Amino acid sequence: MSAVELCFLSATELARRIRTREVSCREVMEAHLARIERINPRVNAIVTLLAERSLERATAADDALGRGQEVGSLHGLPIAHKDLVLTKGVRTTLGSPIFADFVPDQDEIIVERLRAAGAIAIGKTNTPEFGAGSQTYNEVFGETLNPYDLSTTCGGSSGGAAVSLATGMLPIADGSDLGGSLRNPASFCNVVGFRPSPGRVPTWPHRVGWFPFAVEGPMARTVQDVALLLSVMAGPDPRVPIANTESGEQFLQPLERSFADTPIAWSPTLGGLPVDARVTAVLESRRGVFADLGCVIEEATPDFQDADEVFRVWRAWYFDLSLGELLPEHRDKMKDTVIWNIEEGTKLTGPQIGRAEKKRTLLYHRVREFMEQYEFLILPVSQVPPFDVKQRYVREINGVQMETYLDWMRSCYYISITGLPAISVPCGFTPEGLPVGVQIVGRHQNELGVLQLAYAFEQATRVGERRPEVED
Repeated sequence: MSAVELCFLSATELARRIRTREVSCREVMEAHLARIERINPRVNAIVTLLAERSLERATAADDALGRGQEVGSLHGLPIAHKDLVLTKGVRTTLGSPIFADFVPDQDEIIVERLRAAGAIAIGKTNTPEFGAGSQTYNEVFGETLNPYDLSTTCGGSSGGAAVSLATGMLPIADGSDLGGSLRNPASFCNVVGFRPSPGRVPTWPHRVGWFPFAVEGPMARTVQDVALLLSVMAGPDPRVPIANTESGEQFLQPLERSFADTPIAWSPTLGGLPVDARVTAVLESRRGVFADLGCVIEEATPDFQDADEVFRVWRAWYFDLSLGELLPEHRDKMKDTVIWNIEEGTKLTGPQIGRAEKKRTLLYHRVREFMEQYEFLILPVSQVPPFDVKQRYVREINGVQMETYLDWMRSCYYISITGLPAISVPCGFTPEGLPVGVQIVGRHQNELGVLQLAYAFEQATRVGERRPEVED
């Protein structure tokens, strides 16, 4: 097997071969580092690289296997953490000039858990400034390019992670998602990104411990690999007040399942959102796949009344809480969209936040009742395919003007405020060869069900096996 073939093995298979010593951790690491050296200059996805340290840790991982030591499920697998994730002793810029030289003195929970499972951190992946916006660029490292068309964006905010996976520079990656940041770049780069329920993957340290919208989660090239990664990330932690109490081991069970007579709601525009015709065409071309799996399909959409207000209020409040204290001193170092979002937060009043919370509760129950009729909701991930990387956000869709940098991602952030688990799975390509994902949403805290349907769809279509041509 060539080094490139090794880099495109599934993480599940790669981990198996490492455990059985068919391939060494050192060989795996050397292959991925060589891939990074060759591909990363073209796409700018990995922004901090720990090559020497990762090779040392790979050698130590081989030594542990040689001693017959019990190892974790991710033993020897290279990973890079999103540049928003705190990593002790490793530069973490948050995509901001303010933190260009910041080196944390602690790890986040997911870093602790991934390392304990045997994954070897090789560096950090690029993200927009403070993760704001589904377009990965910043003033510290520049733009990350879509490997399927280097003139287009890879999405965001977990854009560096998605590109690293798509190009074989990583077998697994982590990401985070407030308004679509795990799902949008997965859709744009033909990989899998899973937004779990709030609390499924505990997040710490966190300045707002009960905040229910910002989550961390797994990304990979296959659904099985996402499930493997989620099994490590998930599970309770006393430092996180909203942490789910269930173990992540449930996600190691087989994903095969019958979908005979399973009711699903098909919602190509989520009740009238503008969606680019190329995205609609790709989704409609795969509708029959769900029928062939046995699903009973009905066109239906939950009532998302007030969803926009709820998301914008909570997001603005969160930006003020998280970043507001930086604004007076560092305004000149922040991009305009971040400044706008912070200032929207400072304008909020208590009654405004209270009304938004009442409306969120009503929305939750409307969607809950809807999902009692349908086990899954199927819709677009993003309302547009990948666009020009020099365009900072989408300004219009089908002639409908987008008023802010957020508007074009409603198909993701409407789902975020429900708290329901949602996954982006490769679905197809536009005539220009740009990837399009499908979004599968499940019932309250039913991550396993979402993974099962995503796996069945993936196995039926094999769209995720198409690789970008970035080596010529």
